[in-house]
Amino acid sequence: MKLIIQIPCFNEAQILPKTLNLMPKEVTGFDQVETLVIDDGSSDNTVDVARENGAHHIVHLSRHLGLAQAYTHGLDASLRLGADVILNTDADNQYNAADIEKLVRPILAGEAEMVIGDRGVGSLDHFPPHKRALQTIGSRVVSATAGFHIPDATSGFRAVTRQVALETMVLSNYSYTLETLIQAGANKVRVSFVPIETNPPERPSRLFSSIRNYLVNSTITIIRSFAMYRALRIFTVLSVIMLLAGLGIGVRFLIVFLQGEGTGMIQSLILAAVFLIVGFITFLIGLIADLVSFNRKILEEILFRIRQQDNSQTDNQHPPV
Repeated sequence: MKLIIQIPCFNEAQILPKTLNLMPKEVTGFDQVETLVIDDGSSDNTVDVARENGAHHIVHLSRHLGLAQAYTHGLDASLRLGADVILNTDADNQYNAADIEKLVRPILAGEAEMVIGDRGVGSLDHFPPHKRALQTIGSRVVSATAGFHIPDATSGFRAVTRQVALETMVLSNYSYTLETLIQAGANKVRVSFVPIETNPPERPSRLFSSIRNYLVNSTITIIRSFAMYRALRIFTVLSVIMLLAGLGIGVRFLIVFLQGEGTGMIQSLILAAVFLIVGFITFLIGLIADLVSFNRKILEEILFRIRQQDNSQTDNQHPPV
């Protein structure tokens, strides 16, 4: 059994040595434990620092693609390197390396296919009140979207099985955390959450520059993912609301008209027609979105098969390290 600990990095030359030196050399249940650094187009000497501090593998991206794409490139590389379990952690030493044993335990026991480290975001002392509130509300929204309880939606400290990694497809350019959870819910992946400790922040977060930026990007990711996996449901609900409103107004107009009191209520008739037309169009949009969602599933299946084929070919060779 091989565990690969992947660490996405962008200009982390100052903190990376500490993070790498804290990574465990052995983890119970695994014959091999290796570290993989994904350099997301850093402009400093992150690659040299990673090499000097014992990183087993380094993936260097020629330009800065963002955290989501760095995470995906890390999964691809880990699969090619024969990982049975892939654990992701941050380069800024936010997560306690001692919790790695705890994180992989449910996977080794066969209880989960994806395990997320739960930081207890609602009570973290080094999170300001507004960030704690946003994290808590965001986790509840993602829970409703994914279809299962998620106490910490934005935690990057997570482990996945090889099978889940093969099935993972991230389209967001912002963050992989929300999209992969919603995808896991749609694919019926067994997800567990384990409480973890966090270290005091070494530097300010780089994922979002302001609260507005965080809210906008997170909302777009959630809406896009929800529309991708639950398209027909949400558009059908909206359509039914519109149709019922139009039908109610129309029936009211008809009753008043039959009583001979409909003069001057042409606005109600027009409003009813508008609601009915919009409701019908909304349902048609839902059908189209559902077809798009089906195409997404086909793309995921194609990607899964390509990764399988790529890794089966790699297994017969000796990949460069």
